[in-house]
Amino acid sequence: MDATHHFLADADRDEIEGALAGAYFPQVTLTVAEFDGRPAGFAGTAGADLAMLFVDAPHRGRGVGGALLEHAITEQGVRTVDVNEQNEQAVAFYAGKGFVVAGRSERDGEGRPYPLLHLALDAGARS
Repeated sequence: MDATHHFLADADRDEIEGALAGAYFPQVTLTVAEFDGRPAGFAGTAGADLAMLFVDAPHRGRGVGGALLEHAITEQGVRTVDVNEQNEQAVAFYAGKGFVVAGRSERDGEGRPYPLLHLALDAGARS
């Protein structure tokens, strides 16, 4: 998480990581990507929203994130995702996959001071 969310305060990062299994995972449909039977990344969807996408550091740049996102779009109907504005890698990743900025919030969903970009899949980019 440090590689992509370096901007988070330590206490906020710890709170988010601590809430994954108990609070966040039960709210999403979770898809796990594996290499050699070991988890390499995961995506969580809630309706048409991609709620989370994470790729373990050793597997970044190897197509895991793209495969998870493509699965979420084609098999689960994902059309939107919120991304931390400071997470420049993620902003570029989603832009490269056809997502465009549809809005912005000054705070994240928990009210913390981390601006979010609300992205929507540009239908024209996928036709």
